[in-house]
Amino acid sequence: MSDTTCAIVGGGPAGMMLGLILARCGVPVTVLEKHADFLRDFRGDTVHPSTMRMLDELGLFDEFRKTGFSKVEKAEFPVDGEPVTLVDFRRLRQPHRYVAMVPQWDFLDLLADAGREEPNFTLRMRAGVTGLLRSGGRITGVRYTSPDGDGELTAELTVACDGRTSLVRRDAGMSTRDYPVPFDVWWFRLPRTDDGQYSLIPRTAPGRALIMIPRSGYFQVAYLIPKGSDAGLRARGFDEFRAELAELIPEADTAGLTSWDDVKHLDVQLNRLTRWYRSGLLCIGDAAHAMSPVGGVGINVAIQDAVAAARLLYRPLRGHRVTDSDLAAVQRRRTLPTVVTQGVQRILHRQVMRPVMAGAQVAPPGALVTIVRKFPQLTAIPAYLVGTGVRPERVPEPARR
Repeated sequence: MSDTTCAIVGGGPAGMMLGLILARCGVPVTVLEKHADFLRDFRGDTVHPSTMRMLDELGLFDEFRKTGFSKVEKAEFPVDGEPVTLVDFRRLRQPHRYVAMVPQWDFLDLLADAGREEPNFTLRMRAGVTGLLRSGGRITGVRYTSPDGDGELTAELTVACDGRTSLVRRDAGMSTRDYPVPFDVWWFRLPRTDDGQYSLIPRTAPGRALIMIPRSGYFQVAYLIPKGSDAGLRARGFDEFRAELAELIPEADTAGLTSWDDVKHLDVQLNRLTRWYRSGLLCIGDAAHAMSPVGGVGINVAIQDAVAAARLLYRPLRGHRVTDSDLAAVQRRRTLPTVVTQGVQRILHRQVMRPVMAGAQVAPPGALVTIVRKFPQLTAIPAYLVGTGVRPERVPEPARR
């Protein structure tokens, strides 16, 4: 007898969404999250139109509305002093035609609260997975550590949702195919002195680009730097960095940064597994395919992985008969959107991010500007790729409310 039917490692968007849907479909689920809460800065804050439609299907959108999110309805790029709309979510055929900006911990708390109402749902916080259990060539659960000591959790299926540095994936001996990325990210907070607006279009300077995420009382800033340049840029001195910021973000109070200790370095990766599963184990989200932050689509893709996995696996899990073929079906379903999304990101890395990191000034091609001004309905295409995704998923009927 297993301790649970499905053990989910990682309480991020993919893990929490998968756990909630499976529990509502009658599958006993245990989600293991190594932290004591969801309050961490290294999280994206975008909730996409397709995800909000899923919240509608789950009966959770009214609660989500109470988070007081802000809306991003379009992305503009300045050309000759005039804004040109390149991405227009208002043209989507969706009930929610915008990207909601909300701290991810609020979104995760919403899913956790909904899960706790389900008898099949268990969330174990401060439970850090340390390795996998095996029997006869099959993965049969996980080892973990918690404030109560070390323990083991057996499961018919283990799902790795523990991100791009997945311990579960590594312990299973699964390796990724990696693609070049021309930038890393510095991640830090700046107090807000005025109301700022989130934009999908970064602010740029020679060899730099940044995106500001407005949160309550401060900006969360993603500052893009050339790949491998972290140590050299820090060696220039903190005052020079702060002066550079003041030019790029005049509406923010750069005095709020006091030392390099306030600036965290993130190693950006773009990769994917050739095979997402082993007997008794499935990887989804960043554990299966790390996305670049370009376009802010990683969260949306991970959530859609989770919904597809729940829809394809809840019946086999309820019948205690999950096979490798069932797990392969999840990978087949989600391979196309993963490959297409990463393909677009790789093009943007080559055509946009690499020149920016090299110090070039990049602007939309004149022909593109002319086309979108003449045919503004075409701005729905990038809006669909970002806001809906290549292959949008729907919540299975037993989980709907």
